[in-house]
Order: sequence, then C-alpha cells, then structure tokens
Amino acid sequence: MKRLPLILMFLLTALIAQSQENVRQWTLQDCLNYALEHNIQVKKSKVSQQSGAEDLAQAKAQLFPSLSAGISQSVVNYPSDAATLSNSYAGSYSLSASWMLYDGGRRSTSVKQNELLQDMNQLAVAQSESDIRVALVQAFMQALYAMESVRTNENTVEVTKTQYERSSELLKAGSISRVDLAQIESQYSSDKYRLVVSQTSLDNYLLQLKQLLELDITEKIEIAAPELTTEQIMTPLTDKQTIYQTALAVRPEMKISQLNMDLVELDIKKAKAGYYPTLSLNADIGTGNASGTSLSFGTQAWDRLNESLRLSLSIPIYSNRNNKTAVNKARLASVTGELDLLNTQKQLLQTVENFYLEATSSQNQYMAAAEQVRYVQDSYQLIEEQFFLGMKNTLELLTAKNNLLNAQQELLQSKYMAVMNIQLLNIYQDLTVEI
Repeated sequence: MKRLPLILMFLLTALIAQSQENVRQWTLQDCLNYALEHNIQVKKSKVSQQSGAEDLAQAKAQLFPSLSAGISQSVVNYPSDAATLSNSYAGSYSLSASWMLYDGGRRSTSVKQNELLQDMNQLAVAQSESDIRVALVQAFMQALYAMESVRTNENTVEVTKTQYERSSELLKAGSISRVDLAQIESQYSSDKYRLVVSQTSLDNYLLQLKQLLELDITEKIEIAAPELTTEQIMTPLTDKQTIYQTALAVRPEMKISQLNMDLVELDIKKAKAGYYPTLSLNADIGTGNASGTSLSFGTQAWDRLNESLRLSLSIPIYSNRNNKTAVNKARLASVTGELDLLNTQKQLLQTVENFYLEATSSQNQYMAAAEQVRYVQDSYQLIEEQFFLGMKNTLELLTAKNNLLNAQQELLQSKYMAVMNIQLLNIYQDLTVEI
C-alpha cells in the first residue's frame, strides 16, 4: 500500500510530461495557413462573396419573362327561402406571363453592377486575408522579440546571481564592504523583476497570437523561433517608389476603390434610365367553372377559356423631381468615390513609407547595435575581472552590466523590427512571407 502514492505520483508526472510534449510548436507559416482557414473575419468575407453571387444570379434572371399561375375557389351562401340554390360554387384558373421589353437599361446596368460587386467581394476576401497576414506577422515577430528578451534576462539573472554569490564570499574575506554587497543584491532583485516583466510581455503577445488564430481557451500556444541570419536581417530593399507602384497595382483595397468608381458610373447611368419610357408585354390565359348548371367541368372550362395579350408603354412626364435628384446624387457619389480613391492611395503611401522607414532604420540600428554589443561585452568582462580583483567598485560593475543589457535589448529590438517590416513590405507587394 505504501507503493501506491509513489505509483500515482509517477503516473501523474508522466502524464504532465506527455502533455507538455504534445504542445504544438507554431511556425509563422503554420499561423498563416491556420488563420486563413479558421479566422472568423475571413470566413465572413467568403460568406459575403457567396451572397453576392446570389444577387448576381437574381439580377440576370430579371432579364427573362416571369410566369405565374393562379387558382381560386369561392362559395356563396344564399340564406333566403326564395333562393333557388342555398349555396353556389365557382372556380377560376389562370396562367400569366410578363416580360419587360425595355426599361431604359436598368436591368442590364444592374447586372453589370452586380458583376462589379462580385469582383469587389472577391477582393474583400483577399483584403481580409492580407489584413490577417499583417496582424499575424506583427504579433509573431513581437512574440519572438519578447521570447528572446526573456532569455536575455534569464542569462542576466544567472550572471547577477553568480556575482552575488562571489561577492558574499568576498565580503567574508573582507575584500568588499557590506554596501557593495547590498548594491549587487539590489541589482539582483531588479534583474529578477525585469525578467518577470519580460515574461508577462511574452505571455501577452502569445495571447494576441492565440486570439488571432481563434484558438480555444484550453489550448496552449508555443512558437518555434527561427534562426535569423544577418543576410535575412540585412536583406536589400527595393526602391521605395517601386514598392509603392507595385502596391498600387496589387493591393486589394486599391482595386476595390477603382471598381467602386466604375460602380458609381453605372449608378449614374441607372439613374438616367428613369427619364426613358418602359415597354412591357403581358399575356394571360384563364378559365373557370360554377355550380348551378348541368354543364360538366370540362365543358365549362372550354366555354370560359379566354386569352389576352397586352403591350404597355409607360412614358415618364413628371416624377416630382425623383429622376433629377437621383441623377444629381449619383454624380455627387462619383465625386465622393474619387476622393475615396485618392484617400486610399494616400493611406497606402503612408503605410509603405512607414514600413520602409522602419525597415531601413532598424537595419542601420542593428549594425550599430551589433558593434556596440561587442564593445560593451568586452568592456563588461574586463570590468568584472577587475572588480573581483578589487580594482573596480560596485557602481562601475553595475553600470557596465546595465550598459551591456541595454545594448543587447537594442540589438534584439532592431533585429526583429527589421525582419518584421521587411515581411510587411513583402505582403504589400503580394510576395511570399519567408521567415
């Protein structure tokens, strides 16, 4: 019986270890593929596209005749004693067809509008997919930066712990004062606090990434950190003007704005159709039957069979300014569409310029920070050796250590900012994201 708790503890430990092994390691490409399939906004865009396809099919169907059938049955009661029949029955049966022969081009214009709307819906799907790519790249790279920042702070804590332990021995030997030890102890506490803050930051970025992926609350997420080379970080950038021109040609929001201009022009044409007459053709065939006669149903149906054909022309003369208002508002919408297109171009230019500036600046900062880390690292090692030989004081040691930590953080930040903005520029040029 004494072995039972040990066995249960062993099984519990094994299950925990197995569950930790089963946590999926997400690469950036895994995140992109999963989000494009499961993201709610992307799914909603695809549903809107399917709805637009139904609208287009309906618009095309309006070009053809419509056909309807009708059946009615009635019962009439005669309560008077003088009536020959107390009840009579009657029925009527009809088949009607209607066809709009000419409506000033409203229906054909509506078909063209729905075709444009369908193209815009397809582009809206591409826009949603692009937006989720941008958000995922940003969240993933920020999580990578936070992850490496945690490692840096963990190493710093270990170094400070070692320094504290060695300083404690030096205090016992009388080589340093209690004030020196207290300063190192304070730095040790500060480094542990910085580690907790960096871990919290990592958890927040992982949560953002998890939410973008629409993962369940019970699922854990871990990201696979790629080995970023200097060549990837310092990837030469295409000329900014070339990137912008490419983005103008491939970005979904630009194509949507341009198609919206075409849609507005069709609105003007559709509004002008209100000034034209409409011509419609109607055909009916019907029959009926009634009680109170010796004739059979078939005979009555034949005797009452009737056919009609009508050609109707409607000419608008005065529409209480409805047509003029519709045309004027459509023209104003055209002006708004031009302004929207211009605004979209300016927003795209600002986005590209911001990404380009961040990428180039981060690359320059990375090279400078890499060189600074080398110098500060050498300086710190030298000061640390001199401190334990009694040649440097605690303040000089801690200053050198903090300088090294700051330089390492600047190197990490510039590294991931450069890679992130390079990938964002790739997205805006419709290029493959590769990390």
